[in-house]
Amino acid sequence: MKLAVFLPNWIGDVVMATPTLRALRHRFPQARILGVMRPYVADVLAGTRWLDDAVFFDHRSENAYRRMPSVARQLRAERIDTAVLLTNSWRTGLLARWGGARERVGYARGGRGWLLSTKLRPPRQGRRYLPSPVLDYYLELAYALGCPAESPRMELAVLGDDRRAAASAWSRLGLDGARSVIALNSGGAFGAAKLWPTEYFAELARELAGRGHAVLVLCGPSERAIAAEIVRSAGDRRVASLADEPMSIGLTKACLERTRLLVTTDSGPRHLAAALGVPSVSLFGPTHIAWSDNHAATDMHVQLKLECQPCQQRVCPLKHHRCMRELSVERVMAAVVDQLRRTEHADAA
Repeated sequence: MKLAVFLPNWIGDVVMATPTLRALRHRFPQARILGVMRPYVADVLAGTRWLDDAVFFDHRSENAYRRMPSVARQLRAERIDTAVLLTNSWRTGLLARWGGARERVGYARGGRGWLLSTKLRPPRQGRRYLPSPVLDYYLELAYALGCPAESPRMELAVLGDDRRAAASAWSRLGLDGARSVIALNSGGAFGAAKLWPTEYFAELARELAGRGHAVLVLCGPSERAIAAEIVRSAGDRRVASLADEPMSIGLTKACLERTRLLVTTDSGPRHLAAALGVPSVSLFGPTHIAWSDNHAATDMHVQLKLECQPCQQRVCPLKHHRCMRELSVERVMAAVVDQLRRTEHADAA
């Protein structure tokens, strides 16, 4: 049997898809399972054992081999029996059909129901989709294929080369002697509305350093300047960043693995940390917590209760961004202290 699993594009969503990948592998241990994915998704899943191979798909790619006609030919050559669409797009539904999959399992939304052979309906109230965890949403697709109940525990691996790169970064950044390292993640690809102000992160970093913790500011390639600004504004030698390090998802995973706690926006690193067993404090502004609830007991949520929340908008439609600007450093620091205390109690137990 051959399965093609169409994986989501967001890093956090890929992590939340790992219970579904595990369920499919348990249900079909002898199957050849291909992941149809953006190239960087392979870095998120590197070292895991659920997929036998990857087919890279990016309809905007300059590489014709990764665009739709070529990917469809690759799938037809594989003679795919079943396509499992974790994606919601019309385009991936068409690709699954064009790629020759006899069974196509996915959610009937966005007008693509006619492209599917097994159609699931997301929970709705009238015309609105009800907020529900994406992790569970994906698992329902596995259950539609006869998979037994699967743990919602997310799972990732860290490669040896990435661990060695993290150890080198630790040494260069002067983190080797720290009694504990707390990571900060200020980024978020969703949009500006999710971001906590840079100056707040700098103040938090300064406060954490003053309490004896080293601080490492994580960043992606487009967030180097913000990470460097947090370090500069914090003005403490115990605060460092990855801004000048070679960027990779593998390095981020390996660095997170070495930290005691992550303070983060509602973005991909939050789920990376949870999958690696690293406690976190996650800052929510415009988004509904239920959508990205990863069921991790180690993930503490912090969110105000404003009349305009959650708006689910990429940019604040009211122009004030109160949901994040009024989320004070003091409140976040209190959550960090509480989370550290819980972690200490759990370790002692």
